[in-house]
Amino acid sequence: MTLEFYRDYCLAKAGVTEDTPFNPDTLCFRVGGKIFSICSISEFEYINLKCDPERAEELREQYPGITPGYHMNKKTWNSVSVIGNVPDKLILELADHSYALILSSLPKKIQVEIRP
Repeated sequence: MTLEFYRDYCLAKAGVTEDTPFNPDTLCFRVGGKIFSICSISEFEYINLKCDPERAEELREQYPGITPGYHMNKKTWNSVSVIGNVPDKLILELADHSYALILSSLPKKIQVEIRP
């Protein structure tokens, strides 16, 4: 998976914006102003994604390329390898899951404005 493909995939979702609030190399994707995905621009090796806590544990046991979220809440965020350790299809599914978790945490009014 390439950063360009992943970026296009995320930006195609309803209400998604991108920014680099921490430094010029750390790309964040947001929905409703809340981050659902974080990755490095220069070294696109992993993506931090929010995950249901129980599922996060299961995924870490199944895939060596999925570890507790780097610099994130280890219970609800995973770092997901994009360099061959995790299937691309699963990476995109986990990005969808993270997006859905964040979207559902937003106030109902904002959810209605975002959902197509």
